[in-house]
Amino acid sequence: MSKIPELFGSMVFNEQVMRERLPKDVYKALQSTMKTGTPISPDVADTVANAMKDWAIEKGATHYTHWFQPMTGITAEKHDSFIQPADGGTVIMNFSGKQLIKGEPDASSFPSGGLRSTFEARGYTAWDPTSFAFVNDSVLYIPTAFISYSGQVLDKKTPLLRSMDRLNSAALRMLKLFGKTPERVTASVGAEQEYFLIPRELYKKRPDLIITGRTLFGARPPKGQELEDHYFGHIKTQVLEFMADLDDTLWKLGICAKTRHNEVAPAQHELAPIYATVNIATDHNQLTMAMMRKVAKRHNFVCLLHEKPFAGVNGSGKHNNWSISTSDGENLLDPGKDLKNNLQFMLFVTAIIKAVDEHQDLLRLSVATAGNDHRLGANEAPPAIISMFLGDEITDCLETIASGKEYRNRVGNKLSTGVESVPVIYEDTTDRNRTSPFAFTGNKFEFRSLGSSLNIACPNIMINTAVADVLNGFADKLEKCKTEAEFKKAALALIKSEYIAHRRIVFNGDNYADAWKSEAARRGLLNLMGTPEALSYYDTKKNVEMFERLKIYTPEEVRARKEILLENYCKVINIEALTMCEIAIKQILPAATEFSTRLATNIEKLTALKLDVTAQREILQSVASLITNAYAAEQKLSDAIVEVKGEKDVQKAANAFHDVVFEAMQELRAFCDQLETLTPKELWPFPTYGDLLLYV
Repeated sequence: MSKIPELFGSMVFNEQVMRERLPKDVYKALQSTMKTGTPISPDVADTVANAMKDWAIEKGATHYTHWFQPMTGITAEKHDSFIQPADGGTVIMNFSGKQLIKGEPDASSFPSGGLRSTFEARGYTAWDPTSFAFVNDSVLYIPTAFISYSGQVLDKKTPLLRSMDRLNSAALRMLKLFGKTPERVTASVGAEQEYFLIPRELYKKRPDLIITGRTLFGARPPKGQELEDHYFGHIKTQVLEFMADLDDTLWKLGICAKTRHNEVAPAQHELAPIYATVNIATDHNQLTMAMMRKVAKRHNFVCLLHEKPFAGVNGSGKHNNWSISTSDGENLLDPGKDLKNNLQFMLFVTAIIKAVDEHQDLLRLSVATAGNDHRLGANEAPPAIISMFLGDEITDCLETIASGKEYRNRVGNKLSTGVESVPVIYEDTTDRNRTSPFAFTGNKFEFRSLGSSLNIACPNIMINTAVADVLNGFADKLEKCKTEAEFKKAALALIKSEYIAHRRIVFNGDNYADAWKSEAARRGLLNLMGTPEALSYYDTKKNVEMFERLKIYTPEEVRARKEILLENYCKVINIEALTMCEIAIKQILPAATEFSTRLATNIEKLTALKLDVTAQREILQSVASLITNAYAAEQKLSDAIVEVKGEKDVQKAANAFHDVVFEAMQELRAFCDQLETLTPKELWPFPTYGDLLLYV
């Protein structure tokens, strides 16, 4: 354990390495670029590139890659070696500042949403100095932004960096009103990652898992999560070995993996890192998911990151813990000990309330995927209705401002176990609401609706942008104040008016309760149940205007992103439906037919012996009926796929995949899962839920 400090970041070109390997003037210039956005000069880039190359080669690197995040939802890379031809048929190892700053991958095969034609192949990757380069598998990875030949955004990092800049500018305007002038304000995120581990040899026998990442069929095992014995339970030895290996791997890459534990469902687990700036946190989360899959293979596991790999047990999410802090260490979401008089905190919280209320559609669609549709609204994840939990203390303070009444600070009560040797502790002044989509948890907001496989860039783009827009509006009003007294009066009036206008989004109760759906509808909150419906709000007038106003996306880029996400939804559901049809026809129905044939033969023999075959006949009748119904359901699903694929309008196609194809998939599954409960195990064509989830 004493070696962890030396292990941590050992494969990262971090500040310590820069300080050791770069001339002082180059190091200072690069730090200025990283912290304030100062443009980097060609000379500085050349020096950094050479030092980075020498360091990477010492770490075993032979190639470098511009590592970027296209709209596929995963990362992309193209490897180039450091070699350069030299005299006498030899080579030298070379890496220039120009190669560091700009790359040119073929962009024609990445999703563009109609922004460019297939023959327009050129695209550019641009070095992101704010995220450290690292070495992995003998390759120097350089985090980059990705844009088209004409400058249009083709990735997730570029708009995220833009949103961080806009939030910084807006927050600095607000802080200046309080006499504070920090160098920078940054959004930070800690992304908790849930996942499943299953034996690799069983995974290979499940074509649905291999093709789609989730089980399209599967009857519930006799034991699931109902005993609540897996959550925080003792970690199995082979799983703990995987976790230890994963921690070491992530620590080498500078990722602060902090917490590990068993999750609610059998075979489900969680990893939580320490906070990082949202840009680095996004890169780290993408890298974490990749390393989870890689390390799992070394331990004969498969890591499943689908939001709902198994029906009937909890799916996997990714909790996005978001906060904003100054460069001098002040957390702007820390209420402090005197909430009543913390005008700065109350202004920032009110801005967030307004941002979430006005752009609840953007928050909802930022987490909308075919996989996440399985979990939002179930008793394992927040509902599709976006709301905020503030807790009693902050809510009471805002309500007193709204009503003009006197506020009394709450004080946490003493909590005693009644055991003398156990110290007395004090309760927090507010609870944690695990049913809320967007919950305040002490000094941050936890956006709990993200699916486990999601790239966290999009939700954080939405949060950063919406909050920045509101803060700018607040600053426009408050900057007119000429005295401190006038400013305080105007700020309190602004908090009051904006809270009253937007407090409908605040709900501190049980988001799972049926009554909340009715209450939310009465308040006028959106309830966007499926991905197609949620994505239809992407290019509404207010959203396009905000993105354009803050220069996050052009109107064309907004529409392109909507198109890409709708197309992806259609493709995912189509692949799942086709896979279901193939498995049903080629594996499940033949297995059930074989069982029915055996039953019929058995009945015939027993009848000849004049034995009672009532039970056998009833089972045979059930199996035969289910085979007939399953076959009819498969034909219905096949017809639906053909019909929907003929739809040219992508929004209508997505709606049809959701309303028609997905519903037909559920019908086919129901019959096949019933067949599983009747068919002998030796005839069933693939491992069951019991095999996959309850391994020893």
